[in-house]
This record gives sequence, structure tokens and C-alpha cells, in this order.
Amino acid sequence: MAKEGEVVCVTGGSGCIGSWLVRLLLDRGYTVHATVQDLKDESETKHLEALEGAETRLRLFQIDLLDYGSIVSAVNGCAGVFHVASPNILQQVPDPQKQLLDPAIKGTINVLTAAKEAGVSRVVVTSSLMAITTSSNFPDDIVEVEDCWTDIEDCKKKGLWYPVSKTLAEKAAWDFSKEKGLDVVMVNPGMVLGPLIPPRLNASMLLFCNLFQECSEVPEDLFIGYVHFKDVALAHILVYENKSATGRHLCVESIWNYSDFVAKIAELYPAYKVPRLLKNNQPGSSPSTLGSKKLTDLGLQFIPLEQIIKDALESLKSKGFIS
Repeated sequence: MAKEGEVVCVTGGSGCIGSWLVRLLLDRGYTVHATVQDLKDESETKHLEALEGAETRLRLFQIDLLDYGSIVSAVNGCAGVFHVASPNILQQVPDPQKQLLDPAIKGTINVLTAAKEAGVSRVVVTSSLMAITTSSNFPDDIVEVEDCWTDIEDCKKKGLWYPVSKTLAEKAAWDFSKEKGLDVVMVNPGMVLGPLIPPRLNASMLLFCNLFQECSEVPEDLFIGYVHFKDVALAHILVYENKSATGRHLCVESIWNYSDFVAKIAELYPAYKVPRLLKNNQPGSSPSTLGSKKLTDLGLQFIPLEQIIKDALESLKSKGFIS
């Protein structure tokens, strides 16, 4: 729980993960500086202002990740920083450098620099499973997967710029931590699903939503880790509050081949015309629940996949994204 009066900053506070993190931090007694892109945009602010405790312990800041001065104002006076903000674009983009790489990499360095200057005790950075592996050949020993890094050059050849942005941003954060002596710890979630707090979909929830709308565009058959929004937010808090937590923390409830995941949804919800995917391209493979031992050792009990799927679907229905 928060020390009395402890102030923390959450960049990207209006997003799907950021909003859950702000909510749980307020629940634990923290005072929160949450950043948004536009203070005049109610789709970024209204749901945050409605959270319990927001009236007295939430302050919103408008920042641009490439504008160091705007970040300084949000970070000043904070004991800790949660750097969640980063472009979350999975599809092809016309200008990867401007739309993905610069905000992810330079933005991370700007946040860490501001945190160092402000005397912040610890920075928790939201990385991604995609910085660990973007491959259909997932390592057999899932427990050791935190030692793995995505092949940047291979991703560039395939035009997979989001994994490139997350990998380079994380490496930049580790380099900064080593050179400047800033305490940095990493959370690496997979595909994050569950109840939406903001009125907008993130990339993961959009992909999930499309499965119920007979969308034919689905990812190639590969292994993906799945996790609930609440668990990702809680993971950030656990690694912040437990100073023994170091390094990277794979944050997934389980790892499934994508075709098996879609087949599971079709089994649970036969009334929907969920697309059929090619048969599992790795015969004999099975879902793994071994990947997040570092977080379970800290006390995180992951919400099961069936409940993740149910919560995500019910949220989409309640907000009118699907019928």
C-alpha cells in the first residue's frame, strides 16, 4: 500500500492499461499524476475523473512524449513513475520512425531523464512480450523466456514496426538505467484483454472485437500470451512496491497458439461466427502457464483465460462495440 501522501506519475494514464493502473493506485491510497495527450478531450479525461478517489488524489497533465518540458511538470514531486505511454499500432504505418520509433524510444528516454532529475526512487516501464519474442517458434523453456530478445532486423524486414519500437525502447531504458544509476524495472505483458475503463479500444481489444464480427484479417498462426487488464496493472504495482523485484517480468496468464485461442472462443461462444484459422502449425504444442513465475512469486494470482475472454466480451457488449 502507498505510504501516506506518496505521489506517483502514470504516463499514458488515459489508455486501457493506464486507466486500470490509475484506478488500482487510487484504491491503494496513492496520489496520482496521470498524463493524457489532450486535456480538452473528454474521451481521455472523463473516465479518469469518475474514478473513486480521483476528486482529491488525481491530477491530470497534458504531455507530449517528445516535449521534455511537458514531462518534467508531470514527474516533479513524484516518488515513483509508471511509464505506460507508447504508440500501440499493430498495423502497417506510412512513417514508422515518426509514428512509432521516436515516441517509443525518445519518449522513454525523456521520461527517464525527468525521473532521474526529479529524484524518483523507481521507474516501472511497460514493455511487451513482443520485445521478448516475435516468433512462431516460442522457446520450449517458457520460464527462461525473459532472457530472450526479439530479432529486430527480422522484424524490420517483415515490416513489424511495433515489436521493433518496444524492443528498442526497452533496450534504451536498460542502457539509461545502467549509465545513470536509475532504478528501472520492466513489465512485459502479452495480449491484454478484459473490461474497458476508457471509451475507446486499444489494439488488443480491437483484434479481439474483430473476431466476433466475421473479420477475416487475423494474425499469422503464432504463440501469444494472454492477460487481464487488472493483472497487468497489479503487476506494475507489485514490482514497484517490492524492491526485491528486478529486471524483466513476463506478464501473461498463459501462452497459447493463436489458432487454439480462437478455437477456444468459438467453443465458449458458438452463437458468434468466430473465424476458423489454419490448424495449429506446431503439432503437439500445448498452452503453457509457466511463463510468469517472477510475478506469481510476488503474490500475483492471474485471472484464468476463460474469465479474461468473458470479461472482455461482456465489456464490448456493454459499451456497444458488438451486439
